[in-house]
Amino acid sequence: MSQRPSGQESPPPTAAAGPATVTVFASPSSWIESDALAQCHQVAALDGMTHVAAMPDLHPGKGAPIGAAMTSTVLYPFLVGSDIGCGIAVFPMRLKRAVPERLAARFPDLDRALDPERDAGDPAWAVVEGDIPAGHVEGLGTVGRGNHFVELARIGTVLDAGHAGRLGLAEGDLVLVVHSGSRGLGERILRAHTEVHGAGPAPDPGAYLAMHDDAVRWGSLNRRLMAARVAHALGAEPAEPLVDQCHNLVEVRDGAYLHRKGAAPGDGRDVLIAGTRGTPSYLVAAHAGPDAGHSVAHGAGRKMSRADALRRGRAKHTVEELRRTPVGSLVVCGDRQLLFEEAPTAYKRIEQVIADLVAHDLATPVATTIPLVTYKTADLGSAPRREQRERRRERGRR
Repeated sequence: MSQRPSGQESPPPTAAAGPATVTVFASPSSWIESDALAQCHQVAALDGMTHVAAMPDLHPGKGAPIGAAMTSTVLYPFLVGSDIGCGIAVFPMRLKRAVPERLAARFPDLDRALDPERDAGDPAWAVVEGDIPAGHVEGLGTVGRGNHFVELARIGTVLDAGHAGRLGLAEGDLVLVVHSGSRGLGERILRAHTEVHGAGPAPDPGAYLAMHDDAVRWGSLNRRLMAARVAHALGAEPAEPLVDQCHNLVEVRDGAYLHRKGAAPGDGRDVLIAGTRGTPSYLVAAHAGPDAGHSVAHGAGRKMSRADALRRGRAKHTVEELRRTPVGSLVVCGDRQLLFEEAPTAYKRIEQVIADLVAHDLATPVATTIPLVTYKTADLGSAPRREQRERRRERGRR
């Protein structure tokens, strides 16, 4: 995978689009929807836009493409979106035995927020240093819905032993992958802007960036809190993340605003590019330059809309079939609709995404991670009895 396919040269991917350029880092065989490309060109026509770099996981979003890095002299909050600070962190996990069926039943309820007063004695708080960003205590320690997840995985194939060794990883090791963002905080920030300015630029970039930076810090803290909650529930010690990269953010770089929506920082960073709950994910060493917006893909990228995935999935699969994946892992998800919407078949092939990044010299694969247990949302029917009793008590107080 580290070599360009023999006899096949990648075509020059850059095309003019008004005042800005659009570069698509994908091969002709990759699944790129015309609607997503159209959105890239629409963004390229915005005032101040200089370059749009589309990743191989590109797909249409609400008003702006997902899987793109967009450089402009003007700051556009809608290009970052509502889930400011969304990202993926990878934590080492030390467990004596990893039996998916047993571990799935011990996962905590990550839909239940940690309350600073009610849950003051929860050991997960030990990872919090200083004040909570923006004082936003709603949703702390929760994963959210959509494509967010918390996954216990094992290191599969090691593709760069030297780099993996520097991270302290070897084949068979366990890791916890946490994908989540700033929950309601980012949405509140974007709504405050759009209610007055719509999709227009930020009138005071400094004020927006201050709130944005709080949301980025909040998202990172929240990933650490969830990892600590899971570690304690599974009988492990919480650890510092090996990787924690945000893929919904804006940064000031070389005198311009670099917006990333579903694109991870790729300038010398280690990045976990998520596959699906039924396929490997890839830990890569990213080395993307300015043509790529110093960015790499953040995941496999959707191939189907949620409505299409729900309709097609119900025609082909049962709920129980979707609770165990092709790689033998288990899915904790009490929301049946979400099970279908997030089915592995709704996404592109992660192997093609990684191959495109390699072919364009944006990243070097380090290792794969293979899912064991993927948590989407609480399955109350299989929750530990203690947690079920606690929920019943809480309902009785309402």
